Amino acid sequence: MDKQTTTDHFALLHSGEWMNGFTDDILQALTRCEEKCFELNSLPPSRRAEREQIIRTLFGHVGQAPIVHSPFHCDFGTNIHIGDHFVGNFHLTILDEAEVRIGNHVFIGPNTSLCTIVHAFDAEQRNAGIMRALPINIGNNVWIASNVVVLPGVTIGEGAVIGAGSVVTKDIPPRVLALGNPCRVVRPLE
Repeated sequence: MDKQTTTDHFALLHSGEWMNGFTDDILQALTRCEEKCFELNSLPPSRRAEREQIIRTLFGHVGQAPIVHSPFHCDFGTNIHIGDHFVGNFHLTILDEAEVRIGNHVFIGPNTSLCTIVHAFDAEQRNAGIMRALPINIGNNVWIASNVVVLPGVTIGEGAVIGAGSVVTKDIPPRVLALGNPCRVVRPLE
């Protein structure tokens, strides 16, 4: 497969358009990322500098003093952009077919998933690899508690707190407490 075609597949994936995600180049990129995640998850916490180096080679952008606890999983890594003082707790999964932008001082609790990918509802199309991806944006100073799922295309505003067990299906404004399934604003934060 030539380089132009490979570039086109990733550009199409980032465009939000429906496409075939079962191409050789996409599958190879997924495998490379899985290898890096395996390497990261195999290192003990005491080897912090090595762990950070893997994160820096895996992600598209990494700010100062990142903490990513194992196990951690992502699809490509290169579409993940995190700010300063990020904390990703145990069992964080980021399906980053589209960009995932995370601000400064963001805390993400254990067993949380950030999912940018949408598979076709039609079984025949889904089995053929038809999918699309929509970005996720998380503002500065956000706390996402444990067991949260953030769905494609969602923006979480600066200073918001997302309660445990929430499924975030729509944008959440800044400086609010939001929780539930589907996640709803409960009250402003002062």
